[in-house]
Amino acid sequence: MDILNNTLFQLAVVIVTFLILTLLSGFIYKKLKNKFGKTVNITELLPEDEVHSLRQAFYLIMMALCIVNIFYSLTSFEMNLIYFVIFDLALSLYFAITLDMSSTKNKILWLLLVPYGALFYSLFNVNVLAFILDLIHVLIFIYFAKLNFDKFMEYTRSNALGLSIVLLFVIIFVSFFITQYAENVNALDSLVMVSNEFTGNGFAVFGNSIPGKLNSLLLVWGGYVISGVGAATLTAAILTKHFNKRFEELERLIEGDDE
Repeated sequence: MDILNNTLFQLAVVIVTFLILTLLSGFIYKKLKNKFGKTVNITELLPEDEVHSLRQAFYLIMMALCIVNIFYSLTSFEMNLIYFVIFDLALSLYFAITLDMSSTKNKILWLLLVPYGALFYSLFNVNVLAFILDLIHVLIFIYFAKLNFDKFMEYTRSNALGLSIVLLFVIIFVSFFITQYAENVNALDSLVMVSNEFTGNGFAVFGNSIPGKLNSLLLVWGGYVISGVGAATLTAAILTKHFNKRFEELERLIEGDDE
């Protein structure tokens, strides 16, 4: 009886903890959105084609993160759990603050989103119960993986975009797992290695600490995106200048004919 009461108490603490984190994260998100959301317009900063590509990539990346979360939820005993706890908690909080809690369906989704395993492990250092509860947690990420893929397909069809980005995404995603096991490295090192190789920066891991590796990823993909934006902007400027010149010549010809 004492064991049951203790388990129920721990479960209540986990749910309340995640509720507090959700409310705090939602408050910060709204503050940042109200402060910067109206002043920063991505369509004014980037070419239209680049914006479409980034939005397509966003849905695919969110779907991939859900799949990675599912994979490591079932195999987390093979890795350093503290990294998975941070990853699982951050991803769960992201989806939690995007839910509209006015509907009963979303309230149930929120309960399934609670990273029971991660919080049980971090708060009470309980492994067996954490693994069992993670099996329930996996179900919600299957749902969100499908939801983001559906959003990707809807956005692609509504804007008449191509699906070539899917092939690129699959290559990177599969390479991530192959590199991790073939090179016997952790998930973060594998991601850094794949990113460096894909963007032509070599195959090494730049940075010895976790912040250093994350900064390496930011530099690699930030440079890759900006280089694409620069090329697209330069091409658009050259074409605009060329066609403006042609239009001016055409206007002079038309005015000459009128005279």
